[in-house]
Amino acid sequence: MSEESFISDFKKLIKLRLTLLVVFSASVSFLIGSKEQESINWINWAILTLGGFLVAGAANGFNEIIEKDLDKLMLRTSDRPIPSGRMTTGQALVLSLFMAIAGTLILLRLNMITGVLSVFSIFLYAMVYTPSKRKSPIAVFIGAFPGALPPLIGYFAAFDKPAISWIPIILFLVQFVWQFPHFWSIAWVLDDDYKKAGFRLLPTKKRDRVSAGFIVVSALVLIPVSLIPTFMGFGGYVIGAVSLLAGLYFLYLSIQLFKTLDIAMARKVMFCSFFYLPLVQLIMLFDFIA
Repeated sequence: MSEESFISDFKKLIKLRLTLLVVFSASVSFLIGSKEQESINWINWAILTLGGFLVAGAANGFNEIIEKDLDKLMLRTSDRPIPSGRMTTGQALVLSLFMAIAGTLILLRLNMITGVLSVFSIFLYAMVYTPSKRKSPIAVFIGAFPGALPPLIGYFAAFDKPAISWIPIILFLVQFVWQFPHFWSIAWVLDDDYKKAGFRLLPTKKRDRVSAGFIVVSALVLIPVSLIPTFMGFGGYVIGAVSLLAGLYFLYLSIQLFKTLDIAMARKVMFCSFFYLPLVQLIMLFDFIA
């Protein structure tokens, strides 16, 4: 295997774009926690970024190892390194274990809570969420927990001795609620492919008005949840306005999906979800009130 080929397969093994989104979310929350202390330790930020990248990559690697036979059945995943035969399960396991151990040890250098949460996130994502995808649509609810842990990990990483407060809980809650319209819109677009592997991620297991209704309700709930930072005083009016406008547009697209039940509209909801979270988190960082 050439170096270029290995790098390409490694990026697919760790689901690079998803891993980078996780790292971005944790990094922004770290900087929010740093602003609360009115100082930024850039060395700790680099440690978090590296450790978070390895932990997220490991979780995705374990996910692909567990689902290697199912990935062969779906068009969008059949070219991943394991189902395509370019990487053995043993090679992927060694890489994933190395990333999990190294990432956890790196994050433990920051504090115990950060390290423990990273191990918990790997376990929840790989060992609980991944097997549940073929059993019940409740898998989306299960997956929302490890998916919302990056803000907690990043925020606590900013402190030598982390203390529980409302700020990381609200950051967790916003990302937790966002995942429902995000995952369900993806499941709508990819439902035909998912069915080949037996994945059941839409609320009713099919593209119908009830499933679309769940997307609308979750997008609606996201609006007041995203406004909590402003109401509680640690977010300014700018983040409040951006969250409201972005949330209303997200809701509008979800309502259009409810009306049309169209895959093209579901794709618009999906792409909106991709932009919504990093936008809101970035504005939250710059409009954070310590």
